Amino acid sequence: MQQDPIDTLSINTIRLLAADMVEKAGSGHPGMPMGAAPMAYVLWTKIMKHNPRDPHWLNRDRFVLSAGHGSALLYSLLHLCGYELTMEDLQQFRQWQSRTPGHPEYRHTPGVEMTTGPLGQGIATAVGMAVAERFSAERLNRQSFNIIDYHTYVICGDGDLMEGLSSEAASIAGHLKLEKLICLYDDNRISIEGPTSLAFTENVGKRFEAFGWNVLDVDGNDPEAVEEALRKVRKGTGKPNLIRATTNIGYGSPNKQDNAASHGSPLGKEELAMVRKKFGFPEDESFVIPEAVTAHMRAISDKGEQSQAEWTTLWEAYSQAHPDLATQINDLINKRLPDSWQTLLPEFNPEEQLATRQALNKILHALIGKIPFLAGGSADLAPSNGTAVKNAEDFNPDNYGGTNFHFGVREHAMGAIINGMALSGMLKPYGATFLVFADYMKPALRLAALMQIPSTFIFTHDSIAVGEDGPTHQPIEQLVMLRSIPGMTVIRPADANETKAAWKYIMTAQTPVSLILSRQALPILDSSLYPSEEGTARGGYILADWGNASGSGSKPVILIATGAEVHLAVQAQQQLEEEGIPARVISMPSVELFLQQPEEYREEVLPTSIRRRVVIEAASTIGWHRFITEEGTIVGIDRFGSSAPGSRVLKEYGFTAEHIVATVKTLL
Repeated sequence: MQQDPIDTLSINTIRLLAADMVEKAGSGHPGMPMGAAPMAYVLWTKIMKHNPRDPHWLNRDRFVLSAGHGSALLYSLLHLCGYELTMEDLQQFRQWQSRTPGHPEYRHTPGVEMTTGPLGQGIATAVGMAVAERFSAERLNRQSFNIIDYHTYVICGDGDLMEGLSSEAASIAGHLKLEKLICLYDDNRISIEGPTSLAFTENVGKRFEAFGWNVLDVDGNDPEAVEEALRKVRKGTGKPNLIRATTNIGYGSPNKQDNAASHGSPLGKEELAMVRKKFGFPEDESFVIPEAVTAHMRAISDKGEQSQAEWTTLWEAYSQAHPDLATQINDLINKRLPDSWQTLLPEFNPEEQLATRQALNKILHALIGKIPFLAGGSADLAPSNGTAVKNAEDFNPDNYGGTNFHFGVREHAMGAIINGMALSGMLKPYGATFLVFADYMKPALRLAALMQIPSTFIFTHDSIAVGEDGPTHQPIEQLVMLRSIPGMTVIRPADANETKAAWKYIMTAQTPVSLILSRQALPILDSSLYPSEEGTARGGYILADWGNASGSGSKPVILIATGAEVHLAVQAQQQLEEEGIPARVISMPSVELFLQQPEEYREEVLPTSIRRRVVIEAASTIGWHRFITEEGTIVGIDRFGSSAPGSRVLKEYGFTAEHIVATVKTLL
């Protein structure tokens, strides 16, 4: 079949816009956009359901450019289709404060569904978007009312599929039979170092078939073949879909096509002039958009607006037929929780002892099923993490409405999938594993913070108190890692009541939170004596103030602790007071939240005049020096743990009230 001339002209316009952007910036990746332009054009103009005039339309198809280095391709499409991205924006590619950064950034550029660049993250996060669609459709759709009905599309490259993350994500996507997930694999056989045959000779199609995917092969330079494949899989295959499109990196470049030279560097003035000539464009003019292409592409906006108008009509009828469900959707969109939801939360008896992971389990049992779209699970550790909710149904291909998610032993994929679920705007997701395995999730944690999305990451077994499992399972540096991520709120509660207060914060948070919980049982602080709810929300508070020893003339000291170590601080304070040494105990479950408080509050809690301070945390000391002076010290751990019963390990590492008292005395 002969290609329509306007399709050819539009595709070549996309190619040249991308190459021009990179050339003007003096850096970037022209090769991928030039090779992938035909399939991206077909997807955006003939297949994908989207409205450039309303990028946040609830029922739009989602598009993820997993190969984020090819951002110039996405920006060219956004501009041509009528999104709020101007020619001036294209010409400011990769420049200071431009709307066209080197890799796509969520919230920064209209139409960008997620921040991509770290390879593999895009395809894995897209799995979460597809999960959210299935979950929401199962719960909200009714006969004649497919109110949630979108596809998730991905363009990925060879590099994405080399990363182990993509295999984790593809495995669970196949298991879940996410047929509305469609991945276009830009197989151009080139990476930075040269041909992919240097390190990548596996049969990708067979691998994905083994994962349970439907796999099609097409010529990526043939728009009609791409369109036929996309229309075929959109009809439903019962499986996620991989369309392997063979393409040519740097397509149209006489000297750099099919060459690593076009991957990550501008083509060069002379080479680009030859490309323009080949495509029939003026050799010495950049950023040229023929009038016919402008008219043709901007019709996409009209088409998208019509699609949304049809959906709006359906929505109005749905709202009449199912007002309760419509209210749920409106509440979700507007981030409203059910009235008096906090009354559902359990009360904790101060005479009990309870691990904070067990407190979380009681909280989840109280809320799951009562708060629509609160859902999550664990990386095969639910009984240990406290995320196993009895009487809640499992999310699986036979029941996409289940709230218990089984991610399998796939921490890396779990983090990205949670991000995709959060990005969908239709779920309040959480995922759990042991704190020591947060390392496996670092890229997803970082992207959640960069995108500022409400992903909740639960990390249990938070210290050397794990005991017999030994140093491989005893976290030391993970808290530092999490706290070092800009925009990540880390909360390590001291007991069940602080855990409840932390979950109240999480339920209304619109940014990512890492919740750090204990394996071992801990005393429950009497909420009538300790202001843990308000204090936890502020990140740090006076848990126990100096008492009878305050007027003794002895030098006062402040004990700052988190998590389980708060109870050691309370014990140490009691001993110090008995010896006439005034001590104040500060519980600081969240450094980030405390530092956000007004200076007056921080001064009230930690007066600068009291310079003798001891920080107590069973983890690396890095980061705590901001709270102490040369007259203070830190009781922490700057070496790996040991295998022994948890109580013995804690004692050997100095986490006893007696050791803390002795440490305080060295400062007096």
